[in-house]
Amino acid sequence: MDNSWHARFGSEHYVYGEEPNQFVKEQSYRLEKGSKIAAFAEGEGRNAVYLARQGHEVTAYDYAENGLNKTEALAERYDVKVSTVLKDLIHDSVPVEEFDAAIMVFGHFRKNDQKNIFGKLVSTVKPGGIILLEVYSEDQVHYGTGGPKTVEMLYDPSDVLEWIKGHKNLHFFYGEQERVEGELHTGTGHVIQVIIKNMKQNEQ
Repeated sequence: MDNSWHARFGSEHYVYGEEPNQFVKEQSYRLEKGSKIAAFAEGEGRNAVYLARQGHEVTAYDYAENGLNKTEALAERYDVKVSTVLKDLIHDSVPVEEFDAAIMVFGHFRKNDQKNIFGKLVSTVKPGGIILLEVYSEDQVHYGTGGPKTVEMLYDPSDVLEWIKGHKNLHFFYGEQERVEGELHTGTGHVIQVIIKNMKQNEQ
């Protein structure tokens, strides 16, 4: 896996903007006050910093060091603390049952890695904790408003529904949403949204 993201995040400019993802912003009310939250594939930190500003204890995971550096800079600007961890989420292990909640916004992974990543996202959350996800669906290839250009890097809603079996489904959405997130995610896109409560004892 090449680290093109490290290069993409190399400028001072925040390519996905500095404001949080709208779905995270709208749904953050579900998180208990002072929650310990893991942010997977967090990029430049816009969601992690937003949640830290709401009083949560946030750890941002990404494998692009430039992205984590920008996360720390954004957190400093808002006078909050976000822990950053350089991690290859495909190959590296993650803490088990350490967090009250976990989020992933537009985590771009190949199909043969997507279930593994989702499993890790769930495993890092304590039983009863919340997992919040927004990703581009396969239909996004027809929109041209951001995200991967191939179906191989996008998500099938039937796969996602299979992954969340056994958990309490609080929210599932498959369809169009307007997103204005910097220069790379702007306009009408086609997304999958999931919010579940972790109802399984983790086996890792």
